[in-house]
Amino acid sequence: MTRVTDAPSPGACRICGGVVEEFLDLGRQPLSDRFLEPDESGEEFFYRLAVVQCRACTMVQLAEEVPRHLMFHADYPYHSSGSSVMREHFAGVAQSFLATELTGADPFIVEMGCNDGIMLGAIQEAGVRHLGFEPSAGVAGVARSKGVRVRTDFFEEATAREVRAAEGPADVIYTANTMCHIPYLDSVLRGADALLGPNGVFVFEDPYLGDIVTKTSFDQIYDEHFYLFSAGSVQAMADRFGFELVDVERLPVHGGEVRYTLARRGVRTPTPAVARLFAEERDQKLTGLATLRAFAANVRKIREDLVALLERLRAEGHRVVGYGATAKSATVTNFCGIGPELVSFVCDTTPDKQNRLTPGRHIPVRSAAAFSDPYPDYALLFAWNHAEEIMAKEQEFQQSGGRWIRYVPQVHVT
Repeated sequence: MTRVTDAPSPGACRICGGVVEEFLDLGRQPLSDRFLEPDESGEEFFYRLAVVQCRACTMVQLAEEVPRHLMFHADYPYHSSGSSVMREHFAGVAQSFLATELTGADPFIVEMGCNDGIMLGAIQEAGVRHLGFEPSAGVAGVARSKGVRVRTDFFEEATAREVRAAEGPADVIYTANTMCHIPYLDSVLRGADALLGPNGVFVFEDPYLGDIVTKTSFDQIYDEHFYLFSAGSVQAMADRFGFELVDVERLPVHGGEVRYTLARRGVRTPTPAVARLFAEERDQKLTGLATLRAFAANVRKIREDLVALLERLRAEGHRVVGYGATAKSATVTNFCGIGPELVSFVCDTTPDKQNRLTPGRHIPVRSAAAFSDPYPDYALLFAWNHAEEIMAKEQEFQQSGGRWIRYVPQVHVT
């Protein structure tokens, strides 16, 4: 049995209240991280995954909001520490803050969505005062086991004010792959204003609209990614709350992200990187509706090509499995209508996902060991943003004659 939310008209921009226009409809989608038990009964939540753009502030956002308690709960299955690439990335983030921003007599850093403590663990080891916000109790518990101070709660204006009253101002508020999850950014930014010290910075990194459009990485769009940020839309958002975009850094992780640094208006001089990214976005016409509609047409072409390829391989008797039961893969399988008749199973290293079914299309999820028992003819790489790490790990697959199917930036076999 399934339940579908009402599909209201797109309505107003969640940031500025401006008029929004829809440019992409990815159809009826489930919760991207809701992996079902094989015998599970009851309702599965579905909603319409459509993407709109504000014509006033240019912010790209989802037309429908999924209630946050359905996405971020005690059994939330994603663990940042599961990837060696991400462990190295967050170690670098911690060292950068320790060298540049956390140098006073008693510095204080707060992280929104600290997950399993992958970044704050290094801060804790350095003896620096810190606090993580993590509403998902399971991963919050893992962080605490590392000695990280965690508040199992959402970061918003009320909770930020409570921390300011109890612990004083923060030098840094940091978050990775979390800001884009939060429709109520007005409360978050008012909370940042309340908690940060006069010279403090608010630093966040999230998937970048420019990379998504260039690579046609439409699977970056799912329930948890409510916003798709660009430098221009971030500046417009920051300005409404007394902040200014003072630095940007392009990041290779997760298929292409940008790290944005906000400070109170006039406190820091924006770096040249900000002006360069603004110029790139103007040259690319990134936020032009024609650009976004062309992106949508490319997405539909990927669906057509991927389904045709999988159906041909099935007709030829080839065995195809998926690699990586990612949140992103829910968008692909449900938009393209890919079920176990085309992809036998998906292998994944996360124990909490194994022996369950993928959201919506109900493809079985098996352990990583199942990938080589025996190797399939083809592997559909859902975890394409970790391709380099995966390819190095799975060399025997290709040596045995196996081939990878990839769909970013277009459908191809390697």
